[in-house]
Amino acid sequence: MKRVRIHAGMVGLVFKNGNYTRVITEGKHWISFREHVAKYSLSQPFNAPRTLEILLKDQALAELLNVIEVKDNEIVLVYENGNFKQVLSAGRHTYWNDLIDYKFVTADLSKIEITEAIEKAIYSKPELSKYIRTFEIAAFEKAIMIVNDMFVKTLEHGTYHFWRNDQTIKIAKADMRQLQLEIAGQELLTKDKATVRINFYAQYKVTNIETALMHNKDYEKQLYIILQLALRAFVGAYTLDELLEQKETIAKAVLSDVKVQASKLGVNVLHTGIRDVILPGDMKDIMNQVLIAHKKAQANVVTRREETASTRSLLNTAKLMEDNSMLFKLKEMEYVEKIADKIGEITVAGNGNVIEQLKDIFSVNK
Repeated sequence: MKRVRIHAGMVGLVFKNGNYTRVITEGKHWISFREHVAKYSLSQPFNAPRTLEILLKDQALAELLNVIEVKDNEIVLVYENGNFKQVLSAGRHTYWNDLIDYKFVTADLSKIEITEAIEKAIYSKPELSKYIRTFEIAAFEKAIMIVNDMFVKTLEHGTYHFWRNDQTIKIAKADMRQLQLEIAGQELLTKDKATVRINFYAQYKVTNIETALMHNKDYEKQLYIILQLALRAFVGAYTLDELLEQKETIAKAVLSDVKVQASKLGVNVLHTGIRDVILPGDMKDIMNQVLIAHKKAQANVVTRREETASTRSLLNTAKLMEDNSMLFKLKEMEYVEKIADKIGEITVAGNGNVIEQLKDIFSVNK
């Protein structure tokens, strides 16, 4: 016989001639010389030295072990004293249940949703993250979830986690903010066959994400085409002059025309507008010439109007002076005074009648 000591936190398995006989725990034990003891730490998982089914026939040993059976499409999360420790894959795993408080959480990977009581804080752990798919949806977005090419549900903003398995998950997102669509440099023909380039814009919002993403392909491109065709139709119904004068009217008409079609895309068009109407170089020169001629005609009209007013004023003055000799004389003296202001000196020559002549000029009564 020989004595074997099993220390605290350890356990021993006794084998005789290679066959398992019994388990011994903390303390001193006597064994025969033909027996040997394999010692195991209670703080470590138990790796069976023989077929586990044979060892578990010993009820004393079976009561000391936690046997975890992990099936295909399953994982088991192991917690030690309340803290996450590791992930167990398919197979059989054994732990001592005497020293450490173990907790085992089984997760079914064959489904999509994570319904198990698993803290999100450990989703990013390397041991667990490889089993999880993560999708981020921004605060201004919504998304639709498609599993195995079938629509499942609409997702609001947030972070979503799903089990990673052979099922396909697609997340299609849409921006729910007010958006702007630009139709830049669009060349169009007016009713009078003038070619113009128009910069047009539309402001819109996605109102039905399922309609936009599930029932329509590239809803933004389709909205662009709808706006483009509506703009082309309305511009073609106006002459160039009408187009330049009624830009706002055309923009409102386009808005009214595309609203119904846009709603079929899951979109609400809020506002439209023509930013610029750009004329070709030769057309611009012609328009400038027309404008100059128009302004010259306006200037001529103003000049003729002023000349007519001046002539009418002179005629009225002449009639007043004809009826009033004193007024005529005052007007005459006014002109003489203006002439005298421009004379530096006066030389008087004659037969002595100059004074009388000046007197006659400046006298009131002729």
